[in-house]
Amino acid sequence: MEVIMEIKETEYERYQKAKKQVQEIKGFYSHLASYILVMIVLVFINLRYSPQYLWFVWTLLGWGIGLFIHAALVFKFLTFIGKDWEERKIKEFMEEEKSKNKYN
Repeated sequence: MEVIMEIKETEYERYQKAKKQVQEIKGFYSHLASYILVMIVLVFINLRYSPQYLWFVWTLLGWGIGLFIHAALVFKFLTFIGKDWEERKIKEFMEEEKSKNKYN
């Protein structure tokens, strides 16, 4: 009976993890959509009222960097950023400490 409960619990945990990941992806696409819409408006305003100075570029770059970091966290293409990296490092250090204590 305990084995069945453990299996169901791990399935539930996997489901929760997958659900969280889907929410993160959804959040990223909302962020991307708002970035695109706001940038279109800012480019229009800039080119319409003050085309001699392209100030929208600063917003584009600043927010773009934030958007890139958000994508890196959600899609995990920069492995040194995020909670997964932290968890792996903690486990690695724990294993090192365990092996040191084993030989002492």
